[in-house]
Amino acid sequence: MTAKSPTLEDLRTDIDHIDDQILALLAKRSKAAQAVAHVKKGTNIYHPGREAQILERMTRENPGALPPNSIRAIYREIIAACRNLEQTTTVAYLGPAGTYSESAARQAFGENAQLVPQANLTEVVRAAEKGTTGLAVVPIENSLEGTVNLTLDLLRQTPLLITGELLLPIHHQLLTDAPTLAAVTEVMAHPQALAQCEQWLTRNLPHATRRPVSSNAEAARLAAGEPTAAAIAGESAATLYHLPILAVNIEDAATNTTRFLVLGTATPTPTGRDKTSLICVTPNRPGALYRLLDCLARHDVNMTMLEARPSRDNNWDYVFHIDIEGHQADTSVQATLADLEKAATHIKILGSYPQARIN
Repeated sequence: MTAKSPTLEDLRTDIDHIDDQILALLAKRSKAAQAVAHVKKGTNIYHPGREAQILERMTRENPGALPPNSIRAIYREIIAACRNLEQTTTVAYLGPAGTYSESAARQAFGENAQLVPQANLTEVVRAAEKGTTGLAVVPIENSLEGTVNLTLDLLRQTPLLITGELLLPIHHQLLTDAPTLAAVTEVMAHPQALAQCEQWLTRNLPHATRRPVSSNAEAARLAAGEPTAAAIAGESAATLYHLPILAVNIEDAATNTTRFLVLGTATPTPTGRDKTSLICVTPNRPGALYRLLDCLARHDVNMTMLEARPSRDNNWDYVFHIDIEGHQADTSVQATLADLEKAATHIKILGSYPQARIN
């Protein structure tokens, strides 16, 4: 006798039972997380190394059809919710609300985190230094536009450590109350966003003037009051300012990605897939940079970023910002750092932290 196929009602009942089990397991997990926090009372409850290991394990052990980015997003929110049971995570970011920096902070710390917008990057870092917030999120480089020089300079000055990084794909949307592209007379955005959408704008809005403003979120705020104006911004700004999205993903390069750093006071434990960031000051003589790079080559340590910034102590003297693969607790990195101490006049380790993956 052929088995009867389940009805839609049967399938929905099964899903209800599964949801009940998930809810019970979430309650059990939250109690376990609270027990861990009680044991570690008085210490930092944000442990990016441990959290990265959980995300990696869940992605690796995933037996179902959900893609890795969905698994990471779900577990990132679960981890954040459990963390916030003991202490609300407070994070400074470059405002106003609706910016990509806010999206990055949400991605890193979940919807229940208390995000505190700041007027500029200096104030973002100062908020975490003063303890106004526990953490800060700052942009460090964009795959198209390069590094954020002010962030590099702030890293040299601050006592905060890099405790994590994240990669945020940047997708620009055209937000406007105008019914058609032909009705748009002006496009507003941060200068970088205008540059990143230049070809699309030339093809689709050649008649519209382009107006640079302080941020894409500010562009959305302004466009919300002007019926023929449009803003280039993210989906969060569209929601915040109640603007329809007239065109999606208008960036010229689909790979456009911004790397953000999380700044705090903790040093994450090694995960096996880490980065270490440091600053090296060298004497102003021939071969100084070569000697730094030779230290990395001798110990087979891979460099992922090298940037030079003026020292501000003497004209034409520079400091080098270097990112390498590995944790400062790793034997090869320790040996490299020991050699760098001999080759440089000064070294500052900015932090060792888990390498990011695109969500």
